[in-house]
Amino acid sequence: MARLTRAQTQERNRAKVLTAARAEFTERGFRGAKIDVIAERAELTRGAVYSNFPGKRALYFAVLAAEAERFAAQPPDPDPGLTPSEVLGAFARAWVARLPLATDPDARLGVDLLPEILADELTHRPYAQLLRFDAIVLGLVLERLSPSSGRLVRVAEAALTMLHGASQLAAAAPGFGEPFNVVRACEALPGLGLADIWPEPPIVPQARAVAETWAPPEVFDVLRARPARIDGDGVVAVIGLHRLSAVEEALRAAEEVTLVVVTGQPGELVPLTNLVFADLRGLLLRSCPEQAWPRLRVIVDEPGALAAAAGVSAVSDATETAVRVHNGRIVSRAEGFGACHAAAMVPSP
Repeated sequence: MARLTRAQTQERNRAKVLTAARAEFTERGFRGAKIDVIAERAELTRGAVYSNFPGKRALYFAVLAAEAERFAAQPPDPDPGLTPSEVLGAFARAWVARLPLATDPDARLGVDLLPEILADELTHRPYAQLLRFDAIVLGLVLERLSPSSGRLVRVAEAALTMLHGASQLAAAAPGFGEPFNVVRACEALPGLGLADIWPEPPIVPQARAVAETWAPPEVFDVLRARPARIDGDGVVAVIGLHRLSAVEEALRAAEEVTLVVVTGQPGELVPLTNLVFADLRGLLLRSCPEQAWPRLRVIVDEPGALAAAAGVSAVSDATETAVRVHNGRIVSRAEGFGACHAAAMVPSP
């Protein structure tokens, strides 16, 4: 039998740790779970667990991200919604169908997610931006299906507010309320006439003309879960997790946008980011045709290679740099708050 390479061994050990951790978190919850027990379940050392994950919380996020990936990989609904009400109804049905029952053996697995996120500013602030990103993408889907309705991001925010609330009540008060009333309420949201106007950013830096080589590495679009080519024309926005909602500024002004998500704390925040993106993908697949999704590619740039290709050598959670690409060259660049809008507003040569 051929010996495994070091990379293969690391991948096998990571899978064993995730399997063991899932069992431990399911049985004991996040707070009761022990790294030593997880290592014993995985038949590995404590050091092997920490060589793959910086801590218990990062491991917990990674377990839940793997669950979200499994959900997203299931066959999508063959009859997605074609109107904003239908999309929100299908989105909500897919959401409430996953709510755990009190008798569900996996009911404890996800109940500690929100408390752990709220316990630390390190995770709290990025998570708020990740949810705003969810609302932006869902709102843009609704707008593409009903172009005369104006901005519908607030409608999406209201739907997500109800659905997250339903999840928390399912954990705290099992059996409270009728989940499918939540579905009907989500379906009614587009008809409420929520006032929603897109204001241009009040502060926009000046995009400067440049002539730089654009040689991006191979990348993976986490929104659609497939490799993506980003060597065509469009805006590439390198954004830290504290500024993620700024991508709407590019999406409102450019035809093609690539969002490059970066963070100064990849150990814990990349698993959390992967969890939110995979969850959104699974819900969108069950609620609307992919043709209605925004023309957006999302790259989680953990090693920073794509950011470096865009001329951003150092990244943090506050990073916001955007470039416009044309004919294989970077032709303009903007940095700081409002950079996405500034780069997107520059016309192609």
